[in-house]
Amino acid sequence: MTVHDLPAIEATLNGVATALITAGFIFIRGGNRGAHRACMLAAAAASALFLVFYLTYHALMRGAHTPFGGTGAIRSLYLVILWTHIPLAAVIAFLVPRTFIFALRGNFERHRAWARVTFPIWYYVSVTGVLVYLFLYRWWPAAGPT
Repeated sequence: MTVHDLPAIEATLNGVATALITAGFIFIRGGNRGAHRACMLAAAAASALFLVFYLTYHALMRGAHTPFGGTGAIRSLYLVILWTHIPLAAVIAFLVPRTFIFALRGNFERHRAWARVTFPIWYYVSVTGVLVYLFLYRWWPAAGPT
């Protein structure tokens, strides 16, 4: 494995988080708190592991970035996704732990209130994380990192 394998691992972790967030949502809608809790804790673990790989990749690449190879409307779409993904990912780093704290302390009213905000943002960030990878590395790759 090389540093260039890390983006695929990161995308996989985001995809796993998306699946777990989806399952957790379905479980809580069905009243299955135990399965919901397990899925959400696993989703948080996948997201945290993603962050470790993401930071490792960028530390090892020493500030290099991967240019987007698409042009025209698809480039505009990519930039909208990227420019919304980045700040929302930073927000999620605060929202997810805060939402979890309420649940772990048994304060389910506050947990539910925070989750109504956290869930759609976390879901969007995990889905768009996979999309950013696909746009950059699979669908419209450029010549390589610069």
